[in-house]
Amino acid sequence: MDAPIANTLSGLSVDQFKKIVDDKKTNLYILTNKNGCELTVTNYGAKIVSLMVPDKNGTLVDVVTGHGSIDTYLSSEEPYFGAICGRTANRIANGTFTLEDKTYSLAINNGPNSLHGGVKGFNAVVWDVKEVLANSIKLQYLSKDGEEGYPGNLIVTVTYTMTNENSVIIDYKATTDKPTILNLTNHSYFNLSGAGDPSIKDHVLTINADTYLPVDATAIPYGDAEEVKGTPMDFTTPHTIGSRINDDFQQLLYGKGYDHTYVLNKRYKDEFSFCARCESPKTGIVMEVYTSEPGMQLYTGNWMTDKLTGKNGLKYPERSAVCFETQHYPDSINKPDYPSTELHPGDTFRSKTSFKFSVKQ
Repeated sequence: MDAPIANTLSGLSVDQFKKIVDDKKTNLYILTNKNGCELTVTNYGAKIVSLMVPDKNGTLVDVVTGHGSIDTYLSSEEPYFGAICGRTANRIANGTFTLEDKTYSLAINNGPNSLHGGVKGFNAVVWDVKEVLANSIKLQYLSKDGEEGYPGNLIVTVTYTMTNENSVIIDYKATTDKPTILNLTNHSYFNLSGAGDPSIKDHVLTINADTYLPVDATAIPYGDAEEVKGTPMDFTTPHTIGSRINDDFQQLLYGKGYDHTYVLNKRYKDEFSFCARCESPKTGIVMEVYTSEPGMQLYTGNWMTDKLTGKNGLKYPERSAVCFETQHYPDSINKPDYPSTELHPGDTFRSKTSFKFSVKQ
């Protein structure tokens, strides 16, 4: 019998991620940099499982939520921890869209809408591992024509890199053989005080966005962006996440907190630029987000419960993590004024997001 593989710095056992799912092998991959940071990724859902970065005392802290085994991921009530979401991240109204005069119907899995690619989106499939280096991994998935109702054979490649500047860089690439729609994001849940800390309401947040997309009661944007100024949605200057999250403001009441797309300030299309900054007063860990995407969904874990078991037996109660889902806007295919999510044969989709870690000086 093979000897068990030693635990990761975050306390994970690689053996717990070895399984056959949908006739494919799953595993856990460990990426490191010269500073001792550690990023672990499983090819089930292309999920970030743990991320160890130094705090103000030089102690490594795991700053993302997750589970300790593939079995737990398979049964989790939170299927998006750390995952790549697609084909279309976020929501499509009523699960329908028309592309080149043909109407497509998708699974309805979030109220009246389709969410994050449907019943079995990219978060719930086994990706092929194309390359593993000491500090990076390249994953690929073929989403076949008709999968979850989407047209076209779509080949998606996602590369995670743990740089020596303590950044996690996510590079996306995709091509299709038929006109289709695509909106990819990573759905990591962050707590910069350490995964398992009970709240992110003390985290100080800044977002580089003067406007956001207000939504209806089913979380579908009305259409036009609105100014954040003068509302609890304003993070153009630093505020703690919890300072206004319970305000009597209709947009916050709809989602039990923040669950909205911010329209990022961009000088030009596809500019890779500063998106957001978040800081824990407990650990001093600072995370800066940069992206080429036009928007970012801020989600403050409003529907999390402590019923599920996280890594190392930890619980994740309501609002114990925050997501920064860099992406195109929700329901873009049904709103011609939004940046297009269409992808056509001969074109290559490319996107890049970076999460850069440091400590407050």
